[in-house]
Amino acid sequence: MTTSSSEPIRVMLVDDHAMVRSGLATFLLAYDDLQLVGEAENGEAALQLCARALPDVILMDMAMPLMDGATATRAIRQRFPHIQIIALTSFKEGKVIQRALEAGAIAYLLKDVSADDLVRAIRAAHAGRATLAPEAAQALVEAATLPPAPGLDLTERERDVLTLMIEGLNNVQIAGRLTISPSTIKSHVSNILSKLGVASRTEAVSLALRNNILP
Repeated sequence: MTTSSSEPIRVMLVDDHAMVRSGLATFLLAYDDLQLVGEAENGEAALQLCARALPDVILMDMAMPLMDGATATRAIRQRFPHIQIIALTSFKEGKVIQRALEAGAIAYLLKDVSADDLVRAIRAAHAGRATLAPEAAQALVEAATLPPAPGLDLTERERDVLTLMIEGLNNVQIAGRLTISPSTIKSHVSNILSKLGVASRTEAVSLALRNNILP
C-alpha cells in the first residue's frame, strides 16, 4: 500500500506497553510508505533514541514513567524541530490535550483510531498538517467555553480580606489586622461578594473553600 515513490516515512513508537508497540509495529508493516525505525518505552528513552533513529514522525503515548509524553514532546521538538509528533493515547481530557498540543504535538489521536485514520494522520503529520480526533476537538471546544474559575479577578488586597473572612473575622477585626479603615474593608467585602457572585459572607467563604480560591 504505497502512495508515493519517494522515501518511506520514518516512524518511531513510544509507549510503555510492549503489546501496544507490537501492535503498532505490525500495523506499520502493511504500508510500503511507512518504515518503523525505533521503539522506546518512555519519553526519556525516546529522547535518547531520536538522534540514532532519525524519525520523521513519532507516535507518542502520553502517560509513561520517567518522562511523560508531553514532557518528551517538548524536549524532542526543541532538539529536533523537524520531527513531527502524534499524541496517541486513551486520554480525552481537555487539559491533557492542551498540554500535548502546547508541547508541540501536531496531532492528537485516541488509541481506538482506525488503521486508515492513523495512517492518514501519519502522512498528514509528515506533510506538516494537523489532525485531531473528534473527541479531542470536542474536549478543546468544551474547555474553551467553560466559565472562568471563580476568584481569578480578585485583587491582592481582596484576597487578603477574603483570607481573614475565612478565619471568621468581622470587618472591624479585619481592618485592625490590615491597618486600614472599616469603611474600606466594607468596600472590599462588597467587591468580593460581587466578583464571586454571592449574596453573603457565608456564601463567599463557602465558595472560596470549595473551589480552593486561596492557596
